[in-house]
Amino acid sequence: MRVVTINGSYRKDGVTDQVLREITRELEDEGACVESVVLRDEPIEFCLNCRECTQRDGCNPGQCVLADGMAGTGIVEKIERANAVVLASPTNMGTVTALFKRFMERLTVYAYWPWGARGPVYRKAKGRQKPAVIISSSSAPAWMARPAFNSLRQLKWSAKAVGAKPVASVCIGTVTDKPKPSLSQRDWRKVKKSVRKLLH
Repeated sequence: MRVVTINGSYRKDGVTDQVLREITRELEDEGACVESVVLRDEPIEFCLNCRECTQRDGCNPGQCVLADGMAGTGIVEKIERANAVVLASPTNMGTVTALFKRFMERLTVYAYWPWGARGPVYRKAKGRQKPAVIISSSSAPAWMARPAFNSLRQLKWSAKAVGAKPVASVCIGTVTDKPKPSLSQRDWRKVKKSVRKLLH
């Protein structure tokens, strides 16, 4: 199995980094090949809303007019090569980070929306969907963050756009109660369980 992880955190060695390192280790122990994308390290331009990438029909992503870390042999190609995806972002102001949102907007290449049509169609709506795990973290307790914030919904939408279906969602709460956050044993168990679901 080839898995791509998308990390939307600004903070090096924060909770999101810790979770994705553990997921990568668990997957590699099971023989999976993992490609890690850390969005803070990638040159990603803002979507221009020109819709040029949405004009050509077909299930393959459209061609963006921007030549950066998303296009060409960049992140989109890594997603296309993968059999499964892991999408992760902390919660800022009730939703995914602006860093992850910029990545989300560039997923427009996965829409077919010719001029004159009322709305877009997902290019990957038909056919077999890849399994996905979505991960969010929050300063609020997890039981409160899940219904109150938009992060998991945005991550789920991103998975749908690239032709993936979440098999597990992990929400890690109360991550700002100390200067250097770490995961509880309960959180580690949730992470390990999500890996099992991704593999099976």
